[in-house]
Amino acid sequence: MDQVSTYSKMFKFELGPERQFVILGAGNLATTQATLAQMKKDIRNKTELNLNTVTTIGEAADYVGEVSKNQQEKHGNEGPRYEASFILGGQIGGSHHRVVMIYPEGNHITSSKDTPYLQVGESKYGKPILDRIINLSTTLETAALSALVSMDSTMRSNLTVGPPIEMIVYHSDSFVLNNYHRFEEDDEYLRELKKSWDNKLKDAFHQLPPLAWAENWKKISDNNSGVY
Repeated sequence: MDQVSTYSKMFKFELGPERQFVILGAGNLATTQATLAQMKKDIRNKTELNLNTVTTIGEAADYVGEVSKNQQEKHGNEGPRYEASFILGGQIGGSHHRVVMIYPEGNHITSSKDTPYLQVGESKYGKPILDRIINLSTTLETAALSALVSMDSTMRSNLTVGPPIEMIVYHSDSFVLNNYHRFEEDDEYLRELKKSWDNKLKDAFHQLPPLAWAENWKKISDNNSGVY
C-alpha cells in the first residue's frame, strides 16, 4: 500500500452500429494490460480472429481467454501471481446481449437464472449486498445502485480498494455505450450515498428484534461452572 497507482479496469470496444463490448479486468495488471493491448492490435491488423470477426459472445470470450493465456505463457509467467480474470459484456447484432466471466485458465461461465450477476476481483466484502438485492426482476437502475453500494462496502473494509469507480449501463439492443460515469473520490453523489448507506445500516441494526434468550442464558450460566 506504500505504492499506490490508479489504472482503469474498464475497457470499451465500440466496433460499429451492431457490435459493442465492455471488458472488466482483475488480477495481475501487466497481464491485463498486455491482453487488452494484443486485442486492440488484432483489430488494427485485421487478424482472422478478433472482436470484429467473432460471431457470438461465447466466441468472443474464448478469444479473450486465449489471448490472456498466451500473454501469461509469453514471458514464462505461469502461476497465480500472473493470472488475470475478466468480465465480458456485450451484444452482437442479431443476438441477445450476454455477460460472461473468463477465468485465468481461459474458460468461461455465463450468467443464468440462478446466477444473475458475475463478479471478479475483491468480492467478499461487497458480495452480500448483491446476493440480497439482485434477482431476475431487478431493474437496471436498481442493479446499478446495488453495484455502487457493493463497491462502497468493499472500500470500507479493504483499504487497497478506492475511487475512482467507473460504471457503464448498457440497454439491450441500443448498441451504444454512452451511459458511462466515473466517480472520483470527491464526487458529491458518492459521498452522499456512503453517508446514507451508513445511517440506514445503523437504523436497521437498532430495529432488530432483541435477544429474547439473553436473560435465560445468563441464568443458566450463573448456575453452572465453566467458561461461557
